[in-house]
Amino acid sequence: MEYRYTGDAHAQLLEAYEADTDPFPTQSSMNFPKSERRAEMGLLRQLLFPRCWNADALLEDESAIRDVLSELGSLYCRGIRPYSGTDPSETVDDVLDRLPELRATLKKDVEAAYKGDPAAKSYVEVIRSYPGFQAITMQRVAHELYEAGTPEYARELTEYVKTVTGIDIHPGAKIGEYFFVDHGTGVVIGETATIGDWVRLYQDVTLGALHFEEEEDEEKTLKKGYKRHPDIGDHVVIGAGTKVLGAVSIGNHVSIGANSWVTEDVPDNMMVYISEHPTQERKRGE
Repeated sequence: MEYRYTGDAHAQLLEAYEADTDPFPTQSSMNFPKSERRAEMGLLRQLLFPRCWNADALLEDESAIRDVLSELGSLYCRGIRPYSGTDPSETVDDVLDRLPELRATLKKDVEAAYKGDPAAKSYVEVIRSYPGFQAITMQRVAHELYEAGTPEYARELTEYVKTVTGIDIHPGAKIGEYFFVDHGTGVVIGETATIGDWVRLYQDVTLGALHFEEEEDEEKTLKKGYKRHPDIGDHVVIGAGTKVLGAVSIGNHVSIGANSWVTEDVPDNMMVYISEHPTQERKRGE
């Protein structure tokens, strides 16, 4: 069955492209080298930031945008149908209708990455090369699919982007605006985690579960659907290697130093760090 997008996101996206201003790219024909990815990711990139992904045709023609939306929607339908056994076109319509809003949120993520990394040279660099931005791009769309009742296919998408970036963000996680993962390799964010605005994570951070509950059955099946991951407030920085585990609450304006182990609530306006580092010894080789 062929999917054909029938909403109005194409018109809103064209308006959004025309409204872009510096430091986002505003010129056409940037002609970047092609980047081979899973088809969903390639189409999503074109729709969200056409100037950065050689999709100039979308900057001038609503029908071209509608065609790409339809192509992406067809892939989503094909991915969802084996799990649901029903026609998912209405669900896919609803998710694609959210793309203009998601694009506005992702522009804030680009801003957060640029402002939060002294190595960042431009917004275009963030959009094209930062693994944290690639991961949150896919996760924000996958989260919409997850919330729409298609969690299995949503997980496929986030698992794919994990293989590309090394960043594992479950599609169920709820993530606020201006989110930035720097470097990113080894970052894990669990299904029931929530993250506020202006949160920055570094590599090897885990927002995970501390322990698991079991169902009352003979198979010892692990319980599903309960809160087991942290809630992170606004304006939080979590340093490399830190593990925040369990359904704990991290307040606003909190800074957690590298390699910390956090299993209890942290109030607002706090700094958490390891007070006594192991002593380093050096010895000349024989």
